Amino acid sequence: MRAVGRGEVHVAMTTPTAFAVAALEGRGGYADESFPDLRALGVVPQRDRLVVAVHQDLGIHTFAELRESKPALRLATSVNDGVNHVGLAAHEVLTRSGVDITGWGGELLEDERPFESLDHVREGRANAIVHEAVMLPPWQELGRFMNFLEVEQDVLDGLYEDFAWPAAVVDDDYFPGCRAFRTLDFSDFLVLTRADLADDLAYAIAWVLGETRHVIEGQYRHLAPERSPVTYPLDPVTMGETPVPLHPGAARYYNALPAS
Repeated sequence: MRAVGRGEVHVAMTTPTAFAVAALEGRGGYADESFPDLRALGVVPQRDRLVVAVHQDLGIHTFAELRESKPALRLATSVNDGVNHVGLAAHEVLTRSGVDITGWGGELLEDERPFESLDHVREGRANAIVHEAVMLPPWQELGRFMNFLEVEQDVLDGLYEDFAWPAAVVDDDYFPGCRAFRTLDFSDFLVLTRADLADDLAYAIAWVLGETRHVIEGQYRHLAPERSPVTYPLDPVTMGETPVPLHPGAARYYNALPAS
């Protein structure tokens, strides 16, 4: 979002879509550098969540128990560098939940993507994780040995009030034997540009997203939609429903579509 907003690139993709609102309005980490000229070209749906999990050996099932126990966790997550949304969200969730990893004598294992973080847990270097991409197969393997912590309602309310970050539910048995719980929504990819992109180019990108969607879908048809990095079937009408204003050129494409 910063690269687009600063004009360093013309188009970029970001996830989750809801986080773009803070950049548009100058909230949170964007309070000193807002980007009111951000415009959307479309959404590629991905049903995802940010989850907090600790190893079952710790005997911890809630954030209240975590605060009481204050274990020296070795926690895997993404780097909190002001750019990586996972690292940013993990920091906010843990801090607002009263969790102090290093203050309790623990260690943060920070990487860019979920694959390294999941490997830290799988190979025993970490006994806790905060991450997204919950549809990836390694989560099903690790989920058998982890307790997933529901984010407390006051924390979720504060994140929505301050940053417009929405909450969502992880359904029963999405992870093996795990009951439904609430956490931070981390859904959807947003294709972004600025208001000064040429209208015909914005229209063309939106057209490609909507009219060649079968090319994207074809890469994921071997997976169930709820276990796929892209939630198919793609619907061009809903792909045009974005949390930041559509670029006028993109809006021209989506507004001409018949209702689904």
